[in-house]
Amino acid sequence: MHVLAVFCHPRRESFSGAVLDRFVAGAEAAGHDVEVADLYGEGFDPRMSRRDLRQFDGIAMPPEILAEQARVEQCDALALVFPLWWWSMPAMLKGWLDRVWSAGWAYQPRQDPEGSLLRSRPCTLLVPAGASSRMMGWHDYDDKIVSLWRHGVLDYCGVEPAAIHLLLDSNHDAGARERHLQTAWHAGQRCMQAPQDLDSSPDCA
Repeated sequence: MHVLAVFCHPRRESFSGAVLDRFVAGAEAAGHDVEVADLYGEGFDPRMSRRDLRQFDGIAMPPEILAEQARVEQCDALALVFPLWWWSMPAMLKGWLDRVWSAGWAYQPRQDPEGSLLRSRPCTLLVPAGASSRMMGWHDYDDKIVSLWRHGVLDYCGVEPAAIHLLLDSNHDAGARERHLQTAWHAGQRCMQAPQDLDSSPDCA
């Protein structure tokens, strides 16, 4: 199967980059073909333009966005690898979603859309975070973040089922980092499986 791994970090040699490498290694060991979309490395422009807004008039998106959409259309499984910044995804990845997952392509531009437009496919999120489990438990940050991504983005557009891994203590705990790299490898191995088929782990939501 063909897997598209969207990577968002300004430093390819970061721990997020190591997580990406282990995911790719796991997916390739399982016999899958992996394409990496390195948003910073490829110079993706995350800024929504006036031209982009013509999508709501039924006008096709610019060629560079059509090329990104084709990448998504061609994959059998999707992975997003990015750090948790300010309890959210980096602005670069948010801009990629804003521009690429456009109205009329990813969802119906209606006030209360009844269905998505993207075909169903498994999606894996691998999200290194400096926060501890205790910090994430304050005000149920972890549950709220996962709900936002799962329901507000992925299944809203039809991309499901989703396995979301919050890789906590990634900045300060060497033991946690090694566990997270193992999680990333296993996630790659199982990227075509439904989340309920995955082994339960403390960093899998």
